[in-house]
This record gives sequence, C-alpha cells and structure tokens, in this order.
Amino acid sequence: MNSLSIVCQRGEVRRRILLLCAALLVAGFVVRPAAETLLSVWWDITPGWCGAPGPESSNIICRQLFRRPSIPMILATTFVLTALLAACYPAIRWCLRPLHDLTPVIANVGPQNLGHRLRPGDGRDELAVLGRTIDDMMDRIAIGYEAQRRFAADASHELRTPLAVQRTLIEVGLARKLKDGQLELLAAQLLETNERNERLIEGLLALSESDRGLISRTPLRLDRITAEVLDAHRARADAAGVTITSELSPRVVIGEQVLLERLVSNLIQNAIKYNRPGGTIDVRVGDEPALSVVNTGDDVPPDEVPALFEPFRRRSGSRIDHSGGAGLGLAIARSITRAHDGIIAASSTGHDGLRVQVSFRTGTG
Repeated sequence: MNSLSIVCQRGEVRRRILLLCAALLVAGFVVRPAAETLLSVWWDITPGWCGAPGPESSNIICRQLFRRPSIPMILATTFVLTALLAACYPAIRWCLRPLHDLTPVIANVGPQNLGHRLRPGDGRDELAVLGRTIDDMMDRIAIGYEAQRRFAADASHELRTPLAVQRTLIEVGLARKLKDGQLELLAAQLLETNERNERLIEGLLALSESDRGLISRTPLRLDRITAEVLDAHRARADAAGVTITSELSPRVVIGEQVLLERLVSNLIQNAIKYNRPGGTIDVRVGDEPALSVVNTGDDVPPDEVPALFEPFRRRSGSRIDHSGGAGLGLAIARSITRAHDGIIAASSTGHDGLRVQVSFRTGTG
C-alpha cells in the first residue's frame, strides 16, 4: 500500500485542516487578552520616556497618546495578529504536506512508466478523489499514447513496403537494359506504387486534420451532401456491379462541409470496395441515425467489427481487397464523426454485409 492510500484512509488532510481551523478559533478569543497582556508588560519594562503625557507635552507622540488612548491597544493587537499570521504559514504547509508529497510521484511519470497508478482506495476524502481522478486521467493518456505508438508503427510499416517495392523496381531498371515492353511495365508498376503512397499520405493527413477538431461550425444539409457524394460515386458503383439505393430526408448538421463530405465519401467507397458483384448499397439520411450505410458482401463476425475502425486494420477474408486502400477509410470516418460530437457504430447484418450508422447529439444536428 502506497503512502497516498495510507493518508487517504486516515483522512490526514481533512484532520490537519480541522486542527488548523480549531487553532484559529481559539486564537480569535485570545487576541485581545494577549494584546492587553503585551501592552501591560511593555509599560512595566520600558522607562517613562514620555513622562506624564498630557495636552501640554512637548512630545507630539505623547500628545497623541493622551488624546487617543486606544492607539497602544491597536498597535499591540496588530502585533499579535501579525505574529499569528506568521505562525499560520508553517501550519498551512503542514496541512498541505500530503499534497506536496504527491508532486515527485506525479513528476516522475513519463512514457517509460505510464502504468504507474496512485491507487488511493475507495475513501471519500478529497485527496482520495483527487488520486482517483489522476488515475483515470493516466488511463486515458496511456490508451492515447499506446494508440499513437501503434499508429506510428503501422504507418511506418505501410510506407516501408511500397518504398521497398519502388527501390527494387528502380534497381532492376538500372541493373540491365530493358526492352520497350519491359520499360513500360516497370513504369506502370512504379506509377501504381506511387499512387498507393499518395493515397496513404492523403489518408494520414485527413486523419490528422480531423483529429484536430473543427475550425468552424456552420449549419449544413447532410442529405444534400450525401446526394452529391452518391452522384459522384454512381459510375464507380456501376463499374463494380453494385446498385445504390437511397432515402434522404432533410437533416441539418452543425459542422464543416469538407469533413462531412469526406465522412460520407469514405463510407460509400468502403461499401463499394468491400461489396460483391450484383450487391447493393442502401443509404439513408434521417433524424436518428443521421446517416446509415448498409452494404452486401461477406458477413463480418461481430468480434471483428470494432477493429474495422482502427487505422490499418484489414480483415484477412476475401471481402477485403489489399491492393487498393490504405486501411484508413473507417478510421478517418470515426475521427470526423467524433470531431462533430457524434457517434459512429458498425454492426454485422447477420447474414450478408455490414451496417454503419452515424448519430449526432442533440444540438449538433
């Protein structure tokens, strides 16, 4: 058991403050008697430098003391109060000692020991509440730090593979003379790899921008944005043999148009890409949920659904095409939804495909 738990169980901070308050109450009753005693002692031990004070005295101080006899008592009382105030400083430091002891513990927390916790126990003491709040904050920081670390590692891995392919292709081209057909094939492969890198970098930038939150908020018609995105993707859906159906009711969302367009676009692209020939995509905009996208395809096991929103997480089944995207589509959609104070959730249809729903809090849309 650490020192914070012991302090919290004993209620040490509260007890010390109560003792200080009691001491101040007692001091309030003894200020005047102490001042009178101090003044009496002063008159007894000091010589009669003022002689017999009176209105005719040549000393201006003596004349003031004669005219205002309360001045000595005021001075004595001020002296006593000043002494008590000076005594309060170490007393306050003594009361706050448990908080002072927390400083080095918290100051030593860093990336190397994010698992450290104060564990103050279940007490209702203010210090226990503070300790539990700090532990909860550390839990959130640790989760965020681990997510950032994993994201950086995944991004490095995703970039390393196409860069290695590019280097190999270039080395092959430099190592020997290529015929026209081979040169065209090499250029096509390099162009394809470069396009994949561009999509990955674009996805990383979009994810970073959406994680920063909204710069401005304006009322926007989600149904109109969705209609425009669907019109832009119908040719791609037709080429993939996928039919798009929609039911778009008027819906206002407070947010940024570019990010909302990216949100809808990512969901539609995901529904087209991970579909099957002859499949369908059903898109709906309404009050609750604000946006719903349901697509056909291989069913997703329920335990794998949450991982779809993690960056670079791809299923190993035939439903996922590894050759195209960077695995950031749904991660970006989740980040944009959170920036708009919304909630995005996916669920397996139970037989054929995936349902993704986006909801916004009251006042956001």
